[in-house]
Amino acid sequence: MSTASDRPMVSPDTRQIVGTMIGDPAGIGPEVTVKALASGQVHEVSVPVLVGSSAAVERAIDMTGVKARVRAMKSLETPSDDPGVIDVIDTGALPAGVLPLGEDTEAAGHAAAQWLDELDALARDGSFAATIMGPISTGSLKMAGKLDKVISPTPGESYLVLLTGPLRVAHLTDHMSLRQVIDVISADLVAKAIGQVNDAMQSWGIAKPRIAVAGLNPHAMGDEERLAIAPGVERAKAMGIAVEGPVAPDSVFRQCIEGRYDMVLAMFHDQGHIAVKTWGFSGNCVIMMGPPYLHMSVAHGTAYDIVGSGKADAAMMLSAMRTCGRLASGQGFEGEAK
Repeated sequence: MSTASDRPMVSPDTRQIVGTMIGDPAGIGPEVTVKALASGQVHEVSVPVLVGSSAAVERAIDMTGVKARVRAMKSLETPSDDPGVIDVIDTGALPAGVLPLGEDTEAAGHAAAQWLDELDALARDGSFAATIMGPISTGSLKMAGKLDKVISPTPGESYLVLLTGPLRVAHLTDHMSLRQVIDVISADLVAKAIGQVNDAMQSWGIAKPRIAVAGLNPHAMGDEERLAIAPGVERAKAMGIAVEGPVAPDSVFRQCIEGRYDMVLAMFHDQGHIAVKTWGFSGNCVIMMGPPYLHMSVAHGTAYDIVGSGKADAAMMLSAMRTCGRLASGQGFEGEAK
């Protein structure tokens, strides 16, 4: 187990306020959130504030046995910045006496949607330097008619980035058939995505990101590489970006793990997801590039079947909170020189 003396920390003068939405109140979101905060490791890199139901957070404290107390706020006040105190902005989105557990409900969907709106507003006005979304339920959001509140990756606008240790993968496309991917890929789209990834990484504290662009076809040898991917890479190089590609997709992820690259741009969902989930699952976290601020999430769901059992693993939430704190303060990824 690492100790405070051997973990990379952020200077107290540069730590930023990071807002975390607790996820669906009926799931494990509140539990993993309080467990992560109780570790003391989150405060080393940020000043955390939660958005959600203070009652759900108090219940999670009881379920987990975490030694902390809740400080409920109706709006953002000066954070306590105390590992023993959990600050929660609770605007009453979840009605008093309503506290669902282990199942989808319309009330939870409405509450989660409002919390996401509040999280976004506080980031856009500068109150939060970055945000984290706890595990939500699309079922609850759908029941409430609020499924549109979740940011969805859109080529050219927003991108899903998965992180697991040294492997970091951005996705040019997401939930799209391979037939559609082939039609969508263009030199303009590839060049734009490379530029957006490069700009984001520089804002996170990585002065000269090394980006690899995966090919689409075996050995990166096909019409898509020749007509779209390679020209897009060349345009990005002309802008001074340190990018290589197209790189054979059967080797590029290993090369990133070994330290040759800081980020891989995958062409489609499974190309990147299989690599990430094969390399390591516990501790994975997600960046959603698109909003005008750093927005992260965990890579797991609500896990209704284990709520309150003590089995919920907080590794992904802790990873998201620590990564978000470091990137928001421009310190780069944990364990690596900027």
